[in-house]
Amino acid sequence: MHVERPGIAGQMGKRVLLIVTGGIAACKVPELIRRGRERGLALRCVLTRAATQFVTPLTVASLAGEKAYTDLFSLTDEAEMGHIRLSREADLLVVAPATADILAKMANGLADDLASTLLLATDKPVLVAPAMNPRMWAHPATRRNVERLAADGVRFVGPEEGDVACGETGPGRMAEPETILEAVAAMLGPKPLAGLRALVTSGPTHEPIDPVRYVANRSSGRQGHAVARALAEAGADVTLVTGPVALSDPPGVTTVHVVTAREMLEACEKALPVDVAVCAAAVCDWRPARPAPDKIKKAEGAAAPVLELAENPDILCGLARRERARPRLVIGFAAETEALVAHAREKRRRKGCDWILANDVGAGTGVLGGDRNRIVLLRDEEDAESWPEMDKREVARRLVAEIARALAREDGR
Repeated sequence: MHVERPGIAGQMGKRVLLIVTGGIAACKVPELIRRGRERGLALRCVLTRAATQFVTPLTVASLAGEKAYTDLFSLTDEAEMGHIRLSREADLLVVAPATADILAKMANGLADDLASTLLLATDKPVLVAPAMNPRMWAHPATRRNVERLAADGVRFVGPEEGDVACGETGPGRMAEPETILEAVAAMLGPKPLAGLRALVTSGPTHEPIDPVRYVANRSSGRQGHAVARALAEAGADVTLVTGPVALSDPPGVTTVHVVTAREMLEACEKALPVDVAVCAAAVCDWRPARPAPDKIKKAEGAAAPVLELAENPDILCGLARRERARPRLVIGFAAETEALVAHAREKRRRKGCDWILANDVGAGTGVLGGDRNRIVLLRDEEDAESWPEMDKREVARRLVAEIARALAREDGR
């Protein structure tokens, strides 16, 4: 009896370029190939020189049903299939296992063998499944490389915690083949938000006191940027309006850079109409009413200057209470330091938005400016769904999945 694997309908005929690098986890590659073929994937494989110490090109080629490639300077391979074509003809590149070495090459744009050259030459999505010693995974250099690659749009699956080949225990095990294939299915499958438009706000706003000083907050923009990227990956046409952040623009997203709250409001209004608006920016509630045209000087013995503040526009409320061109779904964030759910419920009522994502940004949480978040999603007066602490990219993907389900129900799909 034939049993259809999850996601197989969306993957039939999709071509995956599987890049295998040198680690003991390469012993899982034959199983990954076998299960991928069962799902209907067309797999073409590339092995680094180190990978051939763990799994042979003959084994990989036999299972994949296609020749395995190993050498950048093979005259035969270059005549049959140039390395540019090898990457361009794939729908997705998967690196499994991904060693610390290949992550470093990818993050720094190095291309000294066939695998790294393909990764630099591709214009297709890339999924990596890291596998290494836990101390290597935790090393600051690896953490920097992972952050750089994530900012470039590379997707990660794993690593998992457990025993590794060297006898140590911790995060570093390559994700199991079925887990990797689930991530492949998500990237190659139908785009649930295709044809829809989305608006995301992100980061802080800077409200000038004078030409060199401003009022701001500690928002890094990581959560908003992650939401914009996840919406784009789900097929939406995304406009990201961001305040000043030290982040790369998400791939596949139209990014508008602003500084002040009033500039952010203007950019949001220009982006309308949209189907979904996610207001993740930490907009300053107040701004100096009359910024000084020149730098304010400190005079010895003089009293400190008094700042007169003016209220900034409420972007979330303005979008949620629009009479014309209101998005179908308006979502806000409630960054609170105490009484998390109570304050978030009150904010949802006051702003008129559909959903609020409440998060605790109190001292010691590390949420503002950090990589992780813990969310309570409020959809109505009674609902309060607590999510476990997770990476902000995972928060974004989970939120987008909720958005897709809500809009599908509304459309009767």
